[in-house]
Amino acid sequence: MPTKTSCAQPAPGLFEMKGWGLVFFGAPCAIRFLSAPLCRNNTKSLLSSQFTTRVDLIIPVLNEEKAIGLVLDEIPAGHLRHIIVCDNGSVDQTAKVAAERGAIVVREPRRGYGSACLKGLEYLQNLPAGQQPEVVLFMDGDHSDFPVEIPLVLEPILRFGVDLSIGSRVLRKDRERGALTPQQVFGNWLATKLIRWIYGVRFSDLGPFRAIRWDKLQALNMSDPNFGWTVEMQIKAAKQNFSFREVPVRYRKRIGTSKISGTISGTFKAGYKILFTIFKNW
Repeated sequence: MPTKTSCAQPAPGLFEMKGWGLVFFGAPCAIRFLSAPLCRNNTKSLLSSQFTTRVDLIIPVLNEEKAIGLVLDEIPAGHLRHIIVCDNGSVDQTAKVAAERGAIVVREPRRGYGSACLKGLEYLQNLPAGQQPEVVLFMDGDHSDFPVEIPLVLEPILRFGVDLSIGSRVLRKDRERGALTPQQVFGNWLATKLIRWIYGVRFSDLGPFRAIRWDKLQALNMSDPNFGWTVEMQIKAAKQNFSFREVPVRYRKRIGTSKISGTISGTFKAGYKILFTIFKNW
């Protein structure tokens, strides 16, 4: 419960969530979200004291040897069971660096962001039923996300019981200048507007830093092998009436050049695939 701290008020920018148990209806689906305030001062002790949930982290990577070590080193202890680094055909020392830091490394030669994520899910699905996770967390391996905020992204699920928690880079106004390119900002705005108009659900971001209940993730039957992975998850979650929460998270410039927004062809392909996915699932 909120104490006499800044947690007594909703965290700034919590996506216009007003009241408790608010239900938002929109065609062709209804989606519900809970709007209890997040308690930043209390998150670490809360999750540590209640940590009986099996949480596994999936990190898709491609040639991130300069970044993945920093990402793994910054992950706070005590919140995760397994860290699965999904190597998508790296030709550098990414896999070696990850393995040296204790991560489970799986390899997926078929290129694509979604392909790497699907390989991580395959690893978890092959665990005995009693050892499969209860919550799966996703985060990029390029050091643009802040691993220290893992407890914040997990809190809506572990504390309030929502199905899907998305780290929104847009709701935080203090992200590092240049962390999101102009084409990313515009594309994100356009995609979330289309999702709102078509599916009646308000998202502010399609960011990669997110957590979802394992049973709900399996129900989504994820399939996109590349740039449409995150938007596919959000659209399918909306259509299946999952509860969700967006959490403001920090964001910084990635280490190295983006495989998507760092090139004209990558930006075009990503934009096309995201729009295609939005209309395909309509």
